[in-house]
Amino acid sequence: MSISILHKSFLLLIILIAIRALTFAQIVQVKGTVYERTERYGMAGVSVINSAGGGTVTDSMGHYSIRINRKDSLSFSYQGKVTMKFPVNELNVNRPFDVGLHIDIKVLPTVEVQQKSYKQDSAEFRQEYRKVFDYSREYIATGMGGVGVNLDLLLTWRKAKRMEHFRDQLVAIEQDKYITHRFNMPLVKRLTGLESPVLDSFMVAYRPSYEMLLDFENEYQFYEYIKGWGAYFATKWKREHPQPSSHPPPSSHSNL
Repeated sequence: MSISILHKSFLLLIILIAIRALTFAQIVQVKGTVYERTERYGMAGVSVINSAGGGTVTDSMGHYSIRINRKDSLSFSYQGKVTMKFPVNELNVNRPFDVGLHIDIKVLPTVEVQQKSYKQDSAEFRQEYRKVFDYSREYIATGMGGVGVNLDLLLTWRKAKRMEHFRDQLVAIEQDKYITHRFNMPLVKRLTGLESPVLDSFMVAYRPSYEMLLDFENEYQFYEYIKGWGAYFATKWKREHPQPSSHPPPSSHSNL
């Protein structure tokens, strides 16, 4: 290998290290809560979108946390409605960035979601995040004749990683919804005969994974899993939570 090629390779390495250091220096973490109109209730399932690609979703309490470049912007999306973009360099990242959406808590789809079929809810979820699910990496073809830095390729790779991470989060949410759909309380109660609080504890302790549900060859195997472990859990619960006797203890004194 000639000295010229070694020199170019070393220069490339220095440039990449400098770019990486500069990039990390610009990355900040933004946290906050997304509220409904009255700002009393946190909203779950709100998309927190990075203008450079990727993002996250608020949890059940409306909280979110996202790592983002100071040069980028944040926006929030719920049921197809998107807020304005908030430039990160104008935010005080040392304090929570809370947002109130113009949605009345009374019309949040708490009851409506329960009435929807699983297929309808899943289809709406896919449509809401269609751009993320359909995203694919765009590789830039480069010549191999020389050594150089392709900034377009580097930026495209970074965007692809962010989008893939966001898609992984959405897939995990989608799989969790599928588990809840299959392993639901009315079904488990009917198959096991368990009642609260035993039923509540069983639902947490024996909630199957997504992969486990796919491994069941048919509904019969799935039902047998629920009934078998339900019987075991009921016995274990009785042993660990003995009920006090309803009969008073015998008197230690005899009548004279």
